[in-house]
Amino acid sequence: MKKTILFLKLLLLIWTTKSIAQTNLKQYRAGHAFDIGLPDYLSKTSGLNSSAAIQYQNKVKEIYGFVIFDTKEELELAEMKYTSINEFYEDFMKDFLKDEKSAVSKPVFQKIGDINFVECDVVFTNEEEKTEIYYLVGIVETKNSFYKVLTWTAAEDKNKYKDDFKKIVYSLKD
Repeated sequence: MKKTILFLKLLLLIWTTKSIAQTNLKQYRAGHAFDIGLPDYLSKTSGLNSSAAIQYQNKVKEIYGFVIFDTKEELELAEMKYTSINEFYEDFMKDFLKDEKSAVSKPVFQKIGDINFVECDVVFTNEEEKTEIYYLVGIVETKNSFYKVLTWTAAEDKNKYKDDFKKIVYSLKD
């Protein structure tokens, strides 16, 4: 009798497992991978921006930066469809530290292969601390994503590091 009950329980377990296993699964890709080059003097860090996929710094040279990405699929799910990199750039820039006094250069647009780039210089003035911060803002559009690449330092060091900041932006690939 015990063997019969055990056999029936085992049969029931196999039958329920089989019926669950017949459910078809839809495959999704989780996570997002991209490549970016950083100068040797920068190292990965954390704590600069909680939304960033990668953050980097050099405390001695007072250089900081990060990259945030938005997949086009996620943007569409949020009902945010951008028809061009220019539209994405303008939407980002209108909110980028809008409360600070800033000077923004004319954006420079480039296409390299299948990737669209836009870059601009931004200098923010902090009246209280009497300091100026230089940002190179880079927006990158690939087939599936938009990236915001922000790297900054003291405004007086702009000319010293701007070429390296640009290399970071133009090295991004996914």
